[in-house]
Amino acid sequence: MARDAHADASARIANARVEAFRIPTDAPESDGTLEWDATTLVLVTLDAGGVEGIGYTYADRATPVLAAEILVPLVIGRDAFDAGGIRDTLIRAIRNLGRAGIAAMAISAFDNALWDLRGKLLGVSVLDLIGAARERVPVYGSGGFTSYNESRLADQLGAWAADGIARVKMKVGRDAARDPKRVAMAREAIGADCELFVDANGAYSRKQALAMADVFAGEDVAWFEEPVSSDDLAGLRLLRDRAPAGMDISAGEYGYDSRYFRRMLEAGAVDVLQADATRCLGISGFIEAAALCAAASLPLSAHCAPALHAQPACALACVRHIEYFHDHARIETMLFDGAPRPAAGFIAPDRSRPGLGLEFKRADAARFAL
Repeated sequence: MARDAHADASARIANARVEAFRIPTDAPESDGTLEWDATTLVLVTLDAGGVEGIGYTYADRATPVLAAEILVPLVIGRDAFDAGGIRDTLIRAIRNLGRAGIAAMAISAFDNALWDLRGKLLGVSVLDLIGAARERVPVYGSGGFTSYNESRLADQLGAWAADGIARVKMKVGRDAARDPKRVAMAREAIGADCELFVDANGAYSRKQALAMADVFAGEDVAWFEEPVSSDDLAGLRLLRDRAPAGMDISAGEYGYDSRYFRRMLEAGAVDVLQADATRCLGISGFIEAAALCAAASLPLSAHCAPALHAQPACALACVRHIEYFHDHARIETMLFDGAPRPAAGFIAPDRSRPGLGLEFKRADAARFAL
């Protein structure tokens, strides 16, 4: 559609608002380095032409304060189709705050809302706005928290495998001495035909990670995520060079812009890059990450927020899969009408629903409002 066809008052953002909701987990959760009992969803709503676009991030309660005070005034009156210009304006506005972290997550929510708004204004899905490469994308079940007892670990991972999800991921790194037994239990629960992934969240030292990679190979682990800190690019490269054959080294979830991803790829640090549209300046940043991966002939994996990633992942051929993260899948099913569910190990977005295909269940969310 030509620019002049929609450059009118009906596409200008008349109102913008930011809300936050803190949703308790269904049980205490932890990984190799953190513990938590709730997840905060930050929702941005943009109104234009009688249409409401929504975008979100998973962040902290400081994020909506920054977004409401600094970013909201900058989008009012802007043409919703000037997405690049709006994003540049928001990035300049947070120059003195630091671009990474909560500032990037706040901008991500606005960018995601703009994609949803543009799709709804035009009556098409975000997938059709970008251009579809496929109708569905594989997922992997993600949970297996270090706080889980053996029974819950086996039940969760085994249920995903039984539902036809061909790969599952568990957390490791909190107790290295216990990890081999937990991984062996996970393999028994999912059977031989389901791929097993592990995620250390940077908890291991380099030598620990090398030793654990050899141990995990005995259980046919196919994916070792953040075996060392993502800040240690040399360490990731060491693991990538020395990991057993058939074991991918992955990282990238803490990337807040394309510069981060470029440095990681230039360092040869990963076999598979991860990116998260709730952190990396939105769907626009996710598309940039995909372009870098395509140029490097490496696959991209979508980190968490499966309902948000479903449509862009189907548009980008280099995306290998989406993380069907337990916390986010649970929240999105609870609070968003239209959140897609896996079928036979794939997510297929509904292209008949405009924008992201999501509608926020405000009444259901009210009890979680901050």
